Order: sequence, then structure tokens, then C-alpha cells
Amino acid sequence: MTLLAVDIGGTFTDLMAFDVKTQKFYQAKSLTTPHDLAQGIIDCINKSGMTVGEAEDLIHGTTQAINTLIERKGAKTALLVTKGTRDVYAIGRGNRPESYNLHFHKHRPLVPRRAIYEVEERMLASGEIHVPLNTRQVEEICAQLKADGIEAVAVCFLHAYAYPDHERAVGDILKAKLPDMYVSLSHDILREYREYERTSTTVVNSYIGPRMSGYVHSLSQRLTDIGFKGGLAIMQSNGGVMSPDVAVQKPVTMMESGPVGGIIAGAEIGQALGYENVISFDMGGTTAKASLIREGQATMAEGYYVGGYASGDPVMAPVVDVVEVGAGGGSIAWIDEVGALKVGPQSSSADPGPICYGRGGQDPTITDANVILGRVGAKDFLGGEMPLDLDGALNGTQKLLGDKLGMQARAVARAIIQIAVTKMSLAVREVSVEKGYDPRDFAMVASGGAGPLHAILIAKELHIPTVIIPRFPAHFSALGMLMADERQDFIRTRLALLNEVDFKELVKIHAETVEQAKKDLKLTDKVEFQIKLDLRYVGQEFTLSVPVDLKKIEAGDAAGIRKDFDELHEHRYAHHAADEAVEMVNYRLVALGRRPSLTLPKVTGSLDGAGKAPWRREVYFDNAETPVNAMVYDRASLKAGDSIEGPALVQEYASTTVMFAGDVCKVADTGELIISVKAGS
Repeated sequence: MTLLAVDIGGTFTDLMAFDVKTQKFYQAKSLTTPHDLAQGIIDCINKSGMTVGEAEDLIHGTTQAINTLIERKGAKTALLVTKGTRDVYAIGRGNRPESYNLHFHKHRPLVPRRAIYEVEERMLASGEIHVPLNTRQVEEICAQLKADGIEAVAVCFLHAYAYPDHERAVGDILKAKLPDMYVSLSHDILREYREYERTSTTVVNSYIGPRMSGYVHSLSQRLTDIGFKGGLAIMQSNGGVMSPDVAVQKPVTMMESGPVGGIIAGAEIGQALGYENVISFDMGGTTAKASLIREGQATMAEGYYVGGYASGDPVMAPVVDVVEVGAGGGSIAWIDEVGALKVGPQSSSADPGPICYGRGGQDPTITDANVILGRVGAKDFLGGEMPLDLDGALNGTQKLLGDKLGMQARAVARAIIQIAVTKMSLAVREVSVEKGYDPRDFAMVASGGAGPLHAILIAKELHIPTVIIPRFPAHFSALGMLMADERQDFIRTRLALLNEVDFKELVKIHAETVEQAKKDLKLTDKVEFQIKLDLRYVGQEFTLSVPVDLKKIEAGDAAGIRKDFDELHEHRYAHHAADEAVEMVNYRLVALGRRPSLTLPKVTGSLDGAGKAPWRREVYFDNAETPVNAMVYDRASLKAGDSIEGPALVQEYASTTVMFAGDVCKVADTGELIISVKAGS
């Protein structure tokens, strides 16, 4: 049995496969093909040497969904709302995140006001029908939608999160009158109150829906054409996978499907090596990402803003908590209007790419800087498959930046790295220090093609004592997808004082949700359910999600649930209010279809059975004037138990680990590089 995973990034498409019987890994990397993303996948499969017909499962992660939204390339969308709520979506929230920014603007709605239609209906929060649904009006709206060339429709009625009968009726009419229309009903996407966030999430789902459903169907057909006979699964933002059918219905859950694979793998690798608390750091071609893992579990957020808090689109869907900055290998270095050197967030992407790629790129990037400093071998990139243009990088950096700054190219290159490291360190601080965690208590798992190049510098900046470079770091997100379980998240708003909750109704809601979960999951024979209740003290705005055992709900144990909430509140905020009333806001269910666990095999000989003997190369470490004739080790030749002292480089197919003087690396039994970082900079 062979498991296969493919991750499409902004610059490269990565493939990882694992043959369970022979314990053999396959890997491949090719440039992303933006005009035809499936072609990049096929290129990787062809390069990997594996037989695609033997693959039992293919797990796929992509940035296609989030790019469609950010680039505003989605479908022409209309919105149907309860009469009297037409402007909820445009008004949004009244907060102003950037109070002193004279050029601040609120988020730009995906649906213009002229495409928002009010429907005569009103279902109260109690379930009573205050205004019956005007079905004739809905039919007239259908005719108008067709005449206007609308491609997708979002339906979001006021209290549909609790009583969705009117939404279902409108959905049936739309299906009958406009069978080719992509339709999202808010109760299918998010059964939670807060109508603005629910509306936005539903609109986003419809906006990206036609493009994503076309992409998923096209990918399935292309894979079939090349002989793939297994099951296709799509990575979700919550760290689980879903079937293509669910992905077509809920593409909004795919927003962060690319980066989260590496976080899942970081948690698994950390636990296997005895590190329960880990900071996952992933630096690819376009961005760098950081996430916190505590006690072996990735930190989750119940919603986020795509495009940033100030003016992005709110999406209320569970997501692995990731902080992302525009500092990837392809991030462009530039000089601003006052003559200061800046790095990113603009990226050269895969086409044309950095100057050193020799594909027409004119702008110096972080990758060019690493090539100039000798940290990336110009002749050894991608195992020699893609030689880099060192002279072009030197000349371009000197001409565009050095001459204007009065600096030599190597000094500029080192400055570029320092600026990028500062930006990335701030991202790591945001997931740790700013949330009350000391980075010194964590190990860092560094991945992505560019992650091992910069990880130790970031660790020195934040006094992180240990850096772990996993096997296949440049394919780590794809590797993590092989470790991910199938997952679906469900939520139902039920607002009531905790001591007045109708637990019999809650048990009924649980049973209904479990039945829906079983329909959405493929792995129904290995399902695990986790229940959480969103609780808060009366008067609070936000809640804590408290894990609750089903037996407590069945027994109506409000006192036991209250005790769990107080303990969690004490742990999170160092205080609790024993005399304050508590209310329940939401019921949540996480349904997990457990996949066979992937255990990395121990290394008996060298990592890949063969490799070059160590050699030396001039590398600029602590300054741009004096190079060090540093040792360069081929990772394929390393064995479990080997020890390396810096300054040195460990080079492999698609990444290079940079170690500074005083850093000590040991190779783990399963092949990971465990580096003890020398304190100081």
C-alpha cells in the first residue's frame, strides 16, 4: 500500500509518498504551474519514480482557495437575506482597527449592494414563524439572477442557525429554477449566531465555490487519466482531511489547507522525539508561517480574517492558529521612498522567480541573498537539477540595491537576511510570547525549503534552545498530510444559562450532528467524537470551548460542567469567578475518522543509502567581508548518532541547514537533525 500527498505552494509543488510495505519514501519537487495547477502535480508524480496506480490514497493541499479570494477572482455572487437586513454584510462591525490611519478603509464586500436581495420571511429565534416565506418572490428573484448572469448564490436568513426551514425551502426553489447555480445555505456552512460573520463565511463559500468545485473535479479526472485508482482526499484548514464531495460543498474550509500539513507533522515528530511543546516554523517560497503546539496538540482558532484583521473577510471556521508573514525565499528586497531597505511582502513567485533562477527575474530576493552568501550552493540546488546563476544574483543585487545604498552586494545580502529574520522572529513571538508562552520552553521544528536556512538565527534571537530539522523538510507539509486524520467540525448555537440548559434537547442535537458527521466521513468504522461547549460568565462577550464528556450531558451534570469551565478559566487567565453565573452559547462536535498512523522508520545505515563525502565551501556567516571555509555535509550520507559541530552546512535535495559556530547537531535514530543552539547571536 502506498500513501501519496501533494502540496501546491506559491513557488513549488511538493510530493511525498510512503510505501507502507517496503517502508520506502518517494519525494519530488517541481515549479508550480499557475496556469494549470494539476500539471504541477503530474510533473511531480512523473519525477518521483513511484507507480501512481499503486497509490491507495492521495491527500492534496492547495492555496487555490485563499488565492481566489485574495486576488478577487471568484464567481459573480448574489446574496439573499431576510427583509430588513440588506445592509448587515456591508456595515459589518463598527470597530476601527487602525484609528490613526487616514487612508484606512473597511473590508470591500464580495457582493455589491445591488446584488443583495431581501426576501419576505422572518423566523424568530424561538422557532415561531413571524412572517411566512414568500415563495413567489423567491421565484421572481431566480429569474432576475439568471438575467444578471449570477454564477453563485449565498442565502443567509436571520435565525437560520437555529431554525433553517425557510433557508431549506429557498434552496429547493433555487435548485429547481437554477439547477446549474452554485448555492450555499448558511445553516449548511455555519450554524452559529453573529449574523455578520455567518453571512461573510457563507458569501466566501459561494464566491470561491464554482472555481474550487471545477478545480476538484478537473483534478480527479486528470488523476484518473494517468492511472490513479485510489481515493482522493482534500486537506482542510482545521488539520484534517475531507472527501472531494465535502470539499465541493464547503470550499471555505480549504483556505489554509497547504500550511497546516507541516504543523500536523511538527506535532507528530516532536512527540516522537520527546518534545511535547513545539513551535512549528515553515518558510517556503512566498511566506513564512509559525504555529504553537502544546502537549502534542496544535493550537486552534474558531475563526480568522482572510487578508488581515483590518480589512479582510471574516471566516468563522475552525483553523489551526497560524501567523503568516510575507518573508519567503522569493520575497523581493526593495528600497522605499526614504531610502530604507525592505523585504517583502511582494514575491517573485515561481514565474519569473528570483534572479538566480535565470528565468527572467529582475528583483533581488531572499534566495538570491543566500546564494550570494554561499549558504545555498549554486551548483547543487535541487540536487543539481536546477543550477543557479550566482553572477546574475551578485550583479542584480549590486545594481538595483547596492549602488543606491552605497554597499557591496554581499553586505546587502546579509542585510536582507537580517531583515527577514527579524520579521520571522516577530511571527514566532506572536504565537508564543504574546500568548503568554516562553519560547525557551519550546523546541522549534523548522521546515519548508528555506526554513532550515534561517531557523537557527531565529532561535538565537528568541533564545530557543533546540532546533529540529525533520527529514524531507522541503516536503514537510506534504509529509504531514500523510499523517492527518479525516475530520469534520460542527457547531450549533444554543444560548441559555448553564443551570437552565435543556440537556435532553442537547442530547438530541448531539445525535443529529453525529448522524450528519457519519454522512460526511468516509472512515465511519474508526470514528472518534469530541464534544465541546462554548461557555462564558454572564456579561462576557467571548467564550471558552470546554471539552465535555457525553456522560455529563446525558446526566445533566451542570455542576460538573461548571467545574470544568472554572478550572479552564483559571488555567487560561489565572483567575475564575465562582460566584458568577455561567451561560452556554454553542455546542461543538469534532468528528475524527482515524487513518492508519504513519510511523517513520529508524535509520539503519545512511539516510538514503548513499551520499557524497563532506567537502568545503566558502560561506559568509557572521559578516560579509570574511568567508569561512566551512564543511558541507550531504545529508544522504549521515547515519543515526552522527554528530556535527558548526560552522557547517548540511545540504540535501531541496534544502540546506545552516549551523553557526558553537551549534552542535546530532542525528536521531529516525534521521532528524537535533541541533543544540549556542546562546547569543
